[in-house]
Amino acid sequence: MGDPKKPKKKYETPRFPWRSDVLQSELVLLGQYGLRNKRELWRCKTMVSKFRAMARSLLSMPVEKRAKLEAQLLGKLKRFGFLPETAVLDDVLDMTVENILERRLQTIVFRKGLAKSIYQARQLITHGHIAVNGRKVFSPSYLVEKDEEDSVTYAPTSPLNNPEHPLRLSIEASFTSSGGEEAK
Repeated sequence: MGDPKKPKKKYETPRFPWRSDVLQSELVLLGQYGLRNKRELWRCKTMVSKFRAMARSLLSMPVEKRAKLEAQLLGKLKRFGFLPETAVLDDVLDMTVENILERRLQTIVFRKGLAKSIYQARQLITHGHIAVNGRKVFSPSYLVEKDEEDSVTYAPTSPLNNPEHPLRLSIEASFTSSGGEEAK
């Protein structure tokens, strides 16, 4: 097992951390998705690499052995919305880190228009103003499943649940002024 006081790292750092192209692409993703630090990005990159490694190992198995494992992997990826419903095992190899970053609660709150910016979405989540299925979620990195996406709303106990709250009025005003799309 392992020492419970020392949790296992859930990310791998880049092999060449000081390459300018890697630094630039990471910085763009950090700003675009409102990540707090590069560890959050590296965690998502590690998840993608593990899913892709599983797919490669499944492709190397004989067809009769891999059927159940393939269904489990594809089921999980489709349930979270990383892949479309019509995806096959080869589509797992085409996954990118953006597929996972788009399913984070912080991104979904911003895309649904519950916050003015991606950074405000993070703040609303950590302050307990956002609920998924009626349950407050305090983690911006929470991965929202496809069937939970419609139930992402303001928390029932939050003052923002009132449609006349000044912050909600300003969010709706900025959302409608930008034509229903995110402001860049």
